[in-house]
Amino acid sequence: MISSKYLFPLGVFLIFLFPLQHASNPKKCSSSFFRPYRCGPLEAPIRFPFCDHPEFNLHCTDLNKTVLELPMSGTFLVRDIDYYKQQIYISDPENCLAKRLLTFNMSGSPFSPSFSILYTFFSCPNDVVLPSPYRSIRCLNNSTASFYATSSYVSVELMFPSCQIVKRLHVPYSFGDMEFSSIMLEWLSPNCRSCEMEYLRCGFKKKSSLEVKCLGAKKPGQLSSGVLAVIISFSIIGAVSLFGTCIAIRVYNSPRQRHSAIAAATVRQQPIELVAAARGLDQSTIETYKKVELGESRRLPGTNGIICPICLSEYASKETIRLMPECDHCFHVECIDVWLKLHGSCPLCRNSRK
Repeated sequence: MISSKYLFPLGVFLIFLFPLQHASNPKKCSSSFFRPYRCGPLEAPIRFPFCDHPEFNLHCTDLNKTVLELPMSGTFLVRDIDYYKQQIYISDPENCLAKRLLTFNMSGSPFSPSFSILYTFFSCPNDVVLPSPYRSIRCLNNSTASFYATSSYVSVELMFPSCQIVKRLHVPYSFGDMEFSSIMLEWLSPNCRSCEMEYLRCGFKKKSSLEVKCLGAKKPGQLSSGVLAVIISFSIIGAVSLFGTCIAIRVYNSPRQRHSAIAAATVRQQPIELVAAARGLDQSTIETYKKVELGESRRLPGTNGIICPICLSEYASKETIRLMPECDHCFHVECIDVWLKLHGSCPLCRNSRK
């Protein structure tokens, strides 16, 4: 079992080890699944296929925003990327996605709608009052008419004779209200779902081919880069600990210091029950703790801030967090599960959860 006093230096070492390897070359895919490149600290993570595949035209702006270029439809802001489901959520930089949808065309891109809904876009004179379910699309309104969209099968002409249909079109699945704050697209190829499931990187088998494979897998007799990094970390910690032990032994050999050390150790000696209580929890117990998937607002159901206290990374939308019972402190699932297997307490308040 790793002592808690060693976890902080180990975490700091790993935090700085991975991102520094690729911070100087942001155009290449990150070699770490857990530390991908980002245009800005709150932007979506960028890794394969968005940084190496020729059909995925995604880049960073001068304002550190992530944008996607579609050949027939122009530039869109990237709000989120779900690599496991192979879905991307985009919005309009000018906050008028409805206007972009009227001429939206995915031809020439690797994307397709997961599913779409047939909408009728129509305009009405400003003096026409529509029922409350209909909300005007503010960015399309002008001094004489207001614009609306509906997925109802009822004919607009029969409902509102003074209104005119602008266009009927299939709209990819969207978030938000009828102002269409964002839409979701998906890509089927390259298929990297199996790699994402195993927390492995995905990449090309060969530069001359579009076939992909999982990278970073452990081969017989060969350690993966993650395991090798952990071994190096423990080696450094072990060397520092050995150096400190040698100094302590030398001091301890002094008769006066030996007497003081024995007395202090006697005072600090703890009952066997407390030592046993320091053991970690089993997975079945850990799974009883509540899990929550964060939405677009990244609002936490618990009591701590927007940064995971274990990995020191900000929470992102679509990430799954786990809540500790009673204290309601939140952590990434992958972070707190490892911690609880080594300890029986909350990393923040240290209260035992057994």
